[in-house]
Amino acid sequence: MKLEALRIAGEKIGADRGGERCIEVRNPFTRALVGTVPKASLDEVRDAFEIARGYRARLSRFERANILNRAAAAVRARTAEIAALITAESGLSLKDSHYEAGRVADVLMFGASECLKDDGQTFSCDITPHGRARRVHTQREPLLGVITAITPFNHPMNQVAHKVVPSVATNNRMVLKPSEKVPLSALLFADILYEAGLPPPMLSVLTGDPREIADELLTHPAVDLVTFTGGVAIGKSIASKVGYRRVVLELGGNDPIIVMDDADLDEASTLAVQGSYKNSGQRCTAVKRMLVHEAVAARFTDLVVDKTRAWRYGDPSDEKTDMGTVIDEAAAKLFEARVDEAIAQGARLLAGHRRDGALYAPTVIDQVDPAMTVVREETFGPVSPIIPFASVDEAIRISNGTAYGLSSSLCTNRLDVIRRFVDALQVGTVNVREVPGYRLELTPFGGIKDSGLGYKEGVQEAMKSFTNLKTYSLPW
Repeated sequence: MKLEALRIAGEKIGADRGGERCIEVRNPFTRALVGTVPKASLDEVRDAFEIARGYRARLSRFERANILNRAAAAVRARTAEIAALITAESGLSLKDSHYEAGRVADVLMFGASECLKDDGQTFSCDITPHGRARRVHTQREPLLGVITAITPFNHPMNQVAHKVVPSVATNNRMVLKPSEKVPLSALLFADILYEAGLPPPMLSVLTGDPREIADELLTHPAVDLVTFTGGVAIGKSIASKVGYRRVVLELGGNDPIIVMDDADLDEASTLAVQGSYKNSGQRCTAVKRMLVHEAVAARFTDLVVDKTRAWRYGDPSDEKTDMGTVIDEAAAKLFEARVDEAIAQGARLLAGHRRDGALYAPTVIDQVDPAMTVVREETFGPVSPIIPFASVDEAIRISNGTAYGLSSSLCTNRLDVIRRFVDALQVGTVNVREVPGYRLELTPFGGIKDSGLGYKEGVQEAMKSFTNLKTYSLPW
């Protein structure tokens, strides 16, 4: 596969550096070199913003929709190529990477559809004693400045799509900085959009060391909005630096699956295992805590252990593998250490807990106390900690007892219990009899507390946050 190393307004930079200032991208499983990308300098970052600021997109809704639809068709046609690249640079299994490619195509398709909708409203003014014979109308317009987007490693292309597509759909200009760990998928996505007809100044992709360029990405005078997906500490640091700018932060999660005593345990255990191990557990909405009613905890635990042992992990390029590596060996060592700590504090190891480099086995522990680090903090990997509870009140208390508030899963058939949890859980989403991460690429997504500022992502909501709302009134 031939990838252009970097594009800023359609031109490659750093093409002839004699090997200087490059970032190596290595396969987490084999450690083989997948490729290299330039390490952008501050001057190149500033150039990217000046080019973007100097451009005004005037694409019609029809033209934007056509570009996104052509890109969606290209992604579907090139799924195998895209999946192979995602797997090579991230260590995700081919199964997960194929699924991600499909999600990317969905984001593009939904963006194209939303382009064609009239997003204005009309209000009649003669509805109060002081009203007049006028109408107030609204319309949404692109931002005056440039959008900075910063994306993480866990969904190398889909996280990028969720930033870029709403920007294109609203005629904005974006400077994107993908994770330095998985930059190649972002570059391929940009190339697909350029080939579909996107004017290059509407999207610039910068690869670089965040320690060198992050502050400029946040504070350049051309920036109107910063949208970031990633860890809590970095998100809060961004919020402290951006100043008088709009900021959208989608941060971590510590999502529970809550299994009541009336639940279908076969269904609940399948959801729990899938939610824990898909994408190597590296999702903000992954199942990170299994809260189980004590009346069914023993049977549920047995089912989870059996299904975990059947989960095939190993070489991510093998099509039969269910789970590949985590992003790097350092991450795997962190999960290993947290499980070791939990076991030392009284948790019981039931399956897994084996590490080979960046490969960490799907792991089940029970007799877990909510105060243990493995469940108090976000453990961003394939670990299944099981916590018993005796009542709805206790389950709510445990679920709400962390700094996070992203999503949740609830397994029960009782409407009164569902209503209680929906009202009481301090999260952005409650999914009944489904994994916490279930959503459409179109629908609102986001959390509260340390999971984000409450602003939603998803194509529709992102398009709103990427625009300014203007009102105007006319006489009848």
